[in-house]
Amino acid sequence: MKLSYSPEGVCAQTMNVEVEEGKILNIDIIGGCSGNLQGISRLLVGMSAEEAIARMSGVRCGGKPTSCPDQLAKALEVCLKNDKK
Repeated sequence: MKLSYSPEGVCAQTMNVEVEEGKILNIDIIGGCSGNLQGISRLLVGMSAEEAIARMSGVRCGGKPTSCPDQLAKALEVCLKNDKK
């Protein structure tokens, strides 16, 4: 399942994620803090989407109620939900 997700409340503009059989195959994030997001993306490839969601959900950025990792968890939740259909 490939998904292009538009995050809310963060610097990143688009999160392209690919999940197959519950495993993260690819993540490409446009905008945001490039080095940090590239690093996070590389660490997540091969991990189960459920594990990544558990680790990143609720992470905040400064005083914001969300963050790029939190928004990426939301994108993965949508991807998993659609992958199971």
